[in-house]
Amino acid sequence: MWVYRPDVMAGRGQSDQWVGYDADSGTVLARHELETSGHGGIHLVHPTDGSVYLDVGEGQDGTVIFRAALPAGAEPQFTTYPWVDRCLIAMAPGGEQFMTVDHGQNDVAFHHHPTGDVLFTLPVEAFGHDPETDFVEWAGGYLTPDTAVVTLGGEDADTQEEWFRYHLVDVRTGTVAGELAIEVRRSPYELVPLGDGTWLTEAASGHPFRRAATTSGDDPTDCLGGSVHHLNSKDEAP
Repeated sequence: MWVYRPDVMAGRGQSDQWVGYDADSGTVLARHELETSGHGGIHLVHPTDGSVYLDVGEGQDGTVIFRAALPAGAEPQFTTYPWVDRCLIAMAPGGEQFMTVDHGQNDVAFHHHPTGDVLFTLPVEAFGHDPETDFVEWAGGYLTPDTAVVTLGGEDADTQEEWFRYHLVDVRTGTVAGELAIEVRRSPYELVPLGDGTWLTEAASGHPFRRAATTSGDDPTDCLGGSVHHLNSKDEAP
């Protein structure tokens, strides 16, 4: 079990701590001092090799991404990625890549795991939006192993109401591949892609609701090609 400790902001020390514990005994297995003054952290676990990513948000100072691995019979390994301006969004279902959004919300990038090398980057204008007024949200994720959801946002010039649109990206080719036709109730963070062709959103009752995108084809998770997407209700949570 990994715990991020924002010790600087809490007044507990001169550096933040990242600590790995044995979940059964509570024994400390690894400890790493971070050169951050974070407000909070988000963990993502790699689906196959067990390594853990940590995104530490430092407010207006940006975001730092770390990775920890505990090889059997070896010392813990820690990696600090060389960016202070990218927010960790999601890990691909198969673990071969991960997704980040620019802290200034100008673009989305996809990176190789574990090196962090950039595979491709898509700026706001790649989605047909105006970079002067619209932006990439710190939201989205992987709808399927080959398809990512990138959330764009902006404000209606007449009503001043916020709007959000969910664009699909084929991560095999690095191209924009349609749009997920769904409306959210309050926030772009309501839509959570699950990696298997389904996503969670919020039902009218306020409960989480699982939905799937279908097309006229045989594959219910085929969301590419710009076709109309009909929403089927599945597995409403209690």
